[in-house]
Amino acid sequence: MQPNSPLPDDAAVLKAMVSAQQAEIEHLKLIIAKLRRAQFGRRSERLDETLAQLELSLEELEVVRAERQARTPSSDESVPESKRSGREPLPEHLPRETREHAPAQCTCPDCGGALKKLGEDVSEVLEYVPEHFKVIRHVRPKFACGGCDTIVQAPAVSRPIARGRAGAALLAHVLTAKYCDHQPLYRQSAIYARARVELERSTLADWVGQCSALVRPLVDAIRRYVLASAKLHGDDTPVPVLAPGEGKTRTGRLWTYVRDNRPAAEQAPPAVWFAYSPNRRGEHPQAHLKKYRGILQADAFAGYEALYAEGHIQEAACWAHVRRKFFDLAKAQASPLATEALKRIGALYEIEAGIRGQPPDQRQAVREKLAAPLLDEFKLWLAATLGQLSKRSALAEAIRYALTRWPALTRYVGDGRIEMDNNAAERALRAVAIGRKNYLFAGSDAGGERAAAIYSLIGTAKLNDMDPEAYLRHVLERIADHPVNRIDELLPWNVELEPRIENRAAA
Repeated sequence: MQPNSPLPDDAAVLKAMVSAQQAEIEHLKLIIAKLRRAQFGRRSERLDETLAQLELSLEELEVVRAERQARTPSSDESVPESKRSGREPLPEHLPRETREHAPAQCTCPDCGGALKKLGEDVSEVLEYVPEHFKVIRHVRPKFACGGCDTIVQAPAVSRPIARGRAGAALLAHVLTAKYCDHQPLYRQSAIYARARVELERSTLADWVGQCSALVRPLVDAIRRYVLASAKLHGDDTPVPVLAPGEGKTRTGRLWTYVRDNRPAAEQAPPAVWFAYSPNRRGEHPQAHLKKYRGILQADAFAGYEALYAEGHIQEAACWAHVRRKFFDLAKAQASPLATEALKRIGALYEIEAGIRGQPPDQRQAVREKLAAPLLDEFKLWLAATLGQLSKRSALAEAIRYALTRWPALTRYVGDGRIEMDNNAAERALRAVAIGRKNYLFAGSDAGGERAAAIYSLIGTAKLNDMDPEAYLRHVLERIADHPVNRIDELLPWNVELEPRIENRAAA
């Protein structure tokens, strides 16, 4: 109906119009609430508002504590470290520098007599020594044979980048700062300039590109390892990509595939593989998983449907996506029905918390005994509730989302290898989401592919509780001369990192 057209006289038609407008208003309110929460609200999906209002942040508590200590004179320095309550000792692996503070005079201030040592009080302060640059000079003396004039010299030292001036440690630091600590290259350039080391952004970008090409065989090894798993977590996230000559950006995608079966007591190491594509067409995950056979836990992206249709891949849906829809309604509209749905989903998660880390057969047995009855009741409740709602309401949409995916949502009950949600993939993409806020866009499709390669290495190192910078340094020191047919030796779980020089000295 046009804005200025006359209203109909039929009361039933008027009621239908009012109902439709009310549904549209509620839908728009929900969108506004989501946008406000995304921009200004807490990221945590907790429903307990009372607790959230009473919580003080850790920073606020520390400020209050510091102000209180500043107002109260303390004799803290005279108390030995071991006797101060509530203090953890500083890490033992850190190097120690001892500074002895002797009295101003060596005789007694009262009688002038000689002093003898009774003991000592020791207090420790944690200090920071800024990272610094150094130049390593590789000197290769030449020797000549006195008999035949043959010249003998050691071979040239291998470098990560042929004829490059950056060492492996510097390259690892640049990559980690960009893709793990979210420092764009122009910021890194400014930071290095403060140390009077001029490294142009173009130079740093060239290093990143050459390193990503250098580690490509290792990334391929990670891909093969990830896709050999019987169960995968998959997800994707947008990445703005600069469109040259157009003065704007277009949207590329970073896809992630995670192998992490530790919650089901699998001993195989976890790993993550990232792939880049210039758009979100279904052909990309279909190409990534063309030869994959197993279980894919992912969201309801239509591009996966062709994979499921062939029968080689089983779909496992994500309860976190279902929960999020009800959570948004409970927050925006204080809906008691949405709150009831959250409580029922919460009961399912409580069962999962009790069996995390147990073998698949034990997890399946507990789920069939405890979760299956709750799911049956939940499905009946959803169907009954849906019949009482307007078809256009947001709550009806959330319920239909769950019911249409019910077989995939409940597949985890009969298979102890499957998780209840896809949070493993969402955690893998968190670094991309944070970094995206800092570097704003990738310079090109090639930049997206570079990012995918380095994210794969850093993400896999972190999943294996390994310092990503130390791991990249280890890889870059060796990979240029490492045989390709033995590339698996450089996978994180096959690497034993040496302690850093200062830590070895402390030990």
